Amino acid sequence: MALREKVDSRLAVIFVVTLGRRHLHPLFDISRGMIVPGVASTFPIPVYSLPLTRKAIWAVRHIIGDFAMATKKWLLMAPVAGAVGLGVTVGVGADTLLGAVDAVAKQDVKPTVTLPITRVVLFNSGVGYFSRSGEVVDDARVDLTFPEQDINDLLKSMVLEDFNNGRIAAVSYDSREPISRTLSSFAINLNNNPTFAGIVSQMRGERVDVVLTPGAANQPGKLSGVIVGVEHQKVAQGSTTVEVEVLNMWCAEGLRSVKLPEIQQLKFANPVIESEFRRALDVLALSHDSQKKAVQLHFAGEGKRKVQVDYVIEAPIWKTSYRLVLSEKEKPYLQGWAMVENPTDEDWAGVKMALISGRPISFKMDLYNPLYVDRPTVEPELFASLRPVTYRGGFKSQNGPVINYYGLVRPEISDNLGAPNAPGSDAFEGRSGAAKSKSLREGGGNEETNRLRPSEGKPGDPQFARDFAGELGKRIGTGTVGNAATAGALGDFFQYTIDHPVSLARQKSAMLPIVGKDVEGQKVSIYNQNVQKTHPLLGLKFKNTSGAHLNQGPITVFEGSVYAGDTRVLDVQPNEQRLVSYAIDLGTEVDPQNGPGTQKITSVKAVRGIITTNTKLSVEVKYRIINRSQTDRTLLIEHPNRTNQQFKLVDTEKPVEDTPELFRFQTPVKAGETKTFTVKEEKEIASIVTLTNSQEGQIRYFISLAEASPELKQRLTAALVLKGTWDVTQRELSQVVADLNRLNADQDRIRKNLRETPKEAEVYQTYLKKLSDQEKEIDTLTTKQKKLMSDEFSARKKYEDYLANISD
Repeated sequence: MALREKVDSRLAVIFVVTLGRRHLHPLFDISRGMIVPGVASTFPIPVYSLPLTRKAIWAVRHIIGDFAMATKKWLLMAPVAGAVGLGVTVGVGADTLLGAVDAVAKQDVKPTVTLPITRVVLFNSGVGYFSRSGEVVDDARVDLTFPEQDINDLLKSMVLEDFNNGRIAAVSYDSREPISRTLSSFAINLNNNPTFAGIVSQMRGERVDVVLTPGAANQPGKLSGVIVGVEHQKVAQGSTTVEVEVLNMWCAEGLRSVKLPEIQQLKFANPVIESEFRRALDVLALSHDSQKKAVQLHFAGEGKRKVQVDYVIEAPIWKTSYRLVLSEKEKPYLQGWAMVENPTDEDWAGVKMALISGRPISFKMDLYNPLYVDRPTVEPELFASLRPVTYRGGFKSQNGPVINYYGLVRPEISDNLGAPNAPGSDAFEGRSGAAKSKSLREGGGNEETNRLRPSEGKPGDPQFARDFAGELGKRIGTGTVGNAATAGALGDFFQYTIDHPVSLARQKSAMLPIVGKDVEGQKVSIYNQNVQKTHPLLGLKFKNTSGAHLNQGPITVFEGSVYAGDTRVLDVQPNEQRLVSYAIDLGTEVDPQNGPGTQKITSVKAVRGIITTNTKLSVEVKYRIINRSQTDRTLLIEHPNRTNQQFKLVDTEKPVEDTPELFRFQTPVKAGETKTFTVKEEKEIASIVTLTNSQEGQIRYFISLAEASPELKQRLTAALVLKGTWDVTQRELSQVVADLNRLNADQDRIRKNLRETPKEAEVYQTYLKKLSDQEKEIDTLTTKQKKLMSDEFSARKKYEDYLANISD
């Protein structure tokens, strides 16, 4: 396309890319507002013109800039006011670059679409499942922003859907190239906070304009030249010398040196270097605001259609708290609330919400940060592997009859345990049933009317106190708070689906009622000497007949209309029984006393020289109980479960429940009664002894045991006879060895005397005769020693073989 000769008043930008050239070609004479004749023909590359908007012009600048950096060429940009219509004249050597410009320009002018949050599913594992949906028309782009810490979860879990024959074009997001790597890609490297001298040293060979401080010695006010380098020089300052940094420049008049402290201003003449410097500073500025990252979703298609994006990101776990209302005439009432938070920066308006009671495995993986591998070495593995007073429920089957609050069997429930929440049952109807509400209170009227009926007494009148006490004794009103959620199983999890859309402002929290049902329960006193040594705790043994999974959380207990205490419960499955305790039972006292432990040998058994002794260890604990209150108590005693230590219960009532840590024994205690509950345990201890030739005392011990059989005693006695024979031989052999040692020592003495005594002396002959007699005695003893050694070996072997084969 031919270049236009005339210029109008509208804004245009002309980019000139010259391959292999580093200077700007003056296509325009700014003063005349015209193209200089003949300049365009001097370019060895084609010239194109295409219409773009302001945004597209900005995109062209960055695309060409990236292209120039990638090909290691210099990009020369010259913005000109008052150029060709709405046109951009681009000189470039490749048609593909213009195609990329066209694509970006087309994409950039697409209108953005807002997709609000429409569904929220919260889990107990610290994540939330969010869904956004809305309508788009033709090709569209959706811009979303997320905190940086959520990008990894987003990249790991995001699912996109484009309905009615649409398709997902692309998902783009802000890169998180390491800042040091990004800065090092610019012409001026601003890594490690470089000094003024460090920045100037990187630009050796570049032309700069320098303005010096007024009064600089022997220097003009302004200088223009090329940077040669920076050096350190020592200059005189008073009576000492100091080291200063000096900028060496090649100027028109020659080489000049300028002290850096005297430089007031320095400007690079090359616009490319100026642009690189500004871009590096922009990167530094953006790195300070790294809290939010932009994500763009590109949808391609025709016409109006629905699109949806789902993802899982980190979210606060939803929590539960309960209110348990106890009454003397009615079943316990359980009310549960779910607490949810909106931690996002977006208001939730009419979202569908579900709460999942389960703990799916969830982990973090770094997919956002660019990962670089040192290829000359062995590549490491880039991603880490997965690292990814409460009462436990009993391990026994709980299919017995249901006990109500008064300890009475309810046959209509126990006959239908398989469907405790069947239509028509109390547990199914809950507190909101109209027919049930009419029958809850005596004297007619509904529950709330009777509860809120004012006292007829007056202050100062005893009737006033009696009426007020009666109000406190009435059950707290619960009819105005119904279930706001529908509970149901979701595979291996349990979910509460909120029955109405939820609206929650950003950074706000909300409480949603999810449970409101009567439950089966029996009031008990729970004693555990490791919790409270003297008094048991008031509690409730309840069965979860609400039909819903109860997530762990705190429970506030009310007696009638009065606060009675707090407790906490772990996860409770439907129809599971669990204990809760909420106050100290000061009317009941328990004194645990450890009885004397006994040990008794029960059996002695020998098999091939190995004797096994079984000993029975018996221990007992006596719980002395006194009920000083005016009401009967049902006491649950928690006793350590030592089954894994091979203890077993004997002569003790069967526990009503057992956990891996505790046995729970139940015993009724009437008002004013004192009684003792005994827990007795036994354990068999086996000790093994291998008979050897050095255990004569151990053999005599087994013979003395009454539990040993007569056959075993007879065999052990025979073993002692063999042991006696061996002992006699050992003693004789020891005597012979001692005599030999004595004679050898005496002969040494005689030989020494012979060497010192003259042969003519009479005593000399005496020594010779004695020495000869001893030699004969030694020969006799040596022969006897050999025989005794053989006899001792035979006796010892016979004894050991006998021991090794003793059995009864």
